[in-house]
Parts: sequence; C-alpha cells; structure tokens
Amino acid sequence: MKKNKKKAKISKSEKFIYTIAIFLLLASPISIVFSKATLAKVNFEVEQAKKEISKQEKTNESLSMTIDQLASLTKIQEVAGEQGLSYNNNNIRTIKETN
Repeated sequence: MKKNKKKAKISKSEKFIYTIAIFLLLASPISIVFSKATLAKVNFEVEQAKKEISKQEKTNESLSMTIDQLASLTKIQEVAGEQGLSYNNNNIRTIKETN
C-alpha cells in the first residue's frame, strides 16, 4: 500500500509574502550598515566644523586684543606724535547720549 502524499501548493500571495520577507531580511543589515556609515561621516564633519569654529574664535580673540592695543590712549598719542600732532585734553569733548 502506497499512501498518496499531497504536496501543499503555495499560492501566489504566499510566494509574494515569502519573497518580501526574504528581501527584508537581506536588506536590513545592508541598510543598518549604510545608515551607520552615514552617521559616522556626519559626526566627522561636525567635529571638523567644531575645530574650525574653535580656530576662528582664537583668531577673533587675538584680533580683538590687537584692536584693544591699537586703540589704547598711549598708542593713539604715539601715532599722533609721529604725525606731528599734539595731545590737548582741552580740545576733547564728551558727547552724552540722552534717551
């Protein structure tokens, strides 16, 4: 006696679902690696931008100090003396701002 074994037929919708499931299983690790690589690139760019900002802040601070030195009274008197001008405190007028 032979038993008749019936093979279960897989419908088209089941094949489609299995195909999608296999695709998702294969695509998930790839997408994770891609997103982590993109995140690492963005983090690297952020760090570079922070370094550039820090460098620019130091340059700005240095320039600010130079401006303060050049705007000091002694420097102004020195430059005025070199140009043949004299410092006369009586010629200086203070302007007050009123609200």
